[in-house]
Amino acid sequence: MKVAIMQPYLFPYIGYYQLINAVDIFIVYDDVAFIKQGWINRNNLLLNNKKFLFFVPVKGISSFKKIFDTEIDYKMKWAKKMLMTIEQAYKKAPYFQDVFPILQSVLESQKATISELATESLLQVCKYLEIETEFKLSSVLYKDTELKGKERVIEICLHEKATHYINPIGGQELYSKEDFLMHNLHLNFIKTEQISYNQFNNEFIPSLSIIDVLMFNSLDEIKVMLNQFELI
Repeated sequence: MKVAIMQPYLFPYIGYYQLINAVDIFIVYDDVAFIKQGWINRNNLLLNNKKFLFFVPVKGISSFKKIFDTEIDYKMKWAKKMLMTIEQAYKKAPYFQDVFPILQSVLESQKATISELATESLLQVCKYLEIETEFKLSSVLYKDTELKGKERVIEICLHEKATHYINPIGGQELYSKEDFLMHNLHLNFIKTEQISYNQFNNEFIPSLSIIDVLMFNSLDEIKVMLNQFELI
């Protein structure tokens, strides 16, 4: 049983979906602090051959608020503007007609919190990519929030009867394989290989939102990309 645990991000980069695809159960870690200047409510598109940061406004941004308590601010009418920007950026992309309705469905869903919206973006894209990983919410299933960091991750894995925990490569500074082995858990870090593809025949700009990948690549091509990683 392979498990991964991550904060919900809004249309994250392809490495996030590689992680989801690599495990049996994906825990949406939504009862931890909202990270300012992180990727929970924002990411990058390709607009006029440059990176363009899009974001969903939230009420009362604070690192003292948990993600599932952070409400979306609908006063700014951001959804319509964001969809117009996406259309402007990608209307000539080869898979625009297939992908744009998915983005509409997510961004017009009127979710109350950023956790709900970001999770919806993950679920909808996984459905399109035919990723069958089971999703669970930490805020619903794991009420013991007194545990922090590594200890809580291990507790969740044990609750799910996991044998294998996979974490993004950045976690190498946080987690040790020996600590996990003490609980009969194998720990690996996922490292995305270099991925590139045609973006309007211009110089490739990497590390954009999954939206960019979806717009320029077929389902079969993306399925190949989902396996372009190394477990360390």
